[in-house]
Amino acid sequence: QVQLVESGGGSVQAGDSLRLSCAASGRTFSTYAMGWFRQAPGKEREFVAAANWSGGSAVYADSVKGRFTISRVNGKNSVYLQMNRLKPEDTGVYYCAAGAAVEFVRTTPDYWGQGTQVTVSS
Repeated sequence: QVQLVESGGGSVQAGDSLRLSCAASGRTFSTYAMGWFRQAPGKEREFVAAANWSGGSAVYADSVKGRFTISRVNGKNSVYLQMNRLKPEDTGVYYCAAGAAVEFVRTTPDYWGQGTQVTVSS
């Protein structure tokens, strides 16, 4: 069992940066692929980024590629999402997720966090 708690959300202006953090419980954190999703008001939850167990391999949604970076520190049981050059369309609730492998975490994660709100104003 893995419990995930996100933090770092907030309200920013377009062009600003934010760094989201996700703290995971459990001794098996390093065996999981980790991902980030977001859900805008009135829209379905969508995939943002995912990284494999070591962080050495990552995938991104086209909408964030080149602006967002996912990273992890297994010794701290933490995964991060560095978001640069934020746009109003990046607004939403951001969720941390865990799964057995990248291809699974980006489609059907096993565990979800409770989410953190990101609001980008123009």
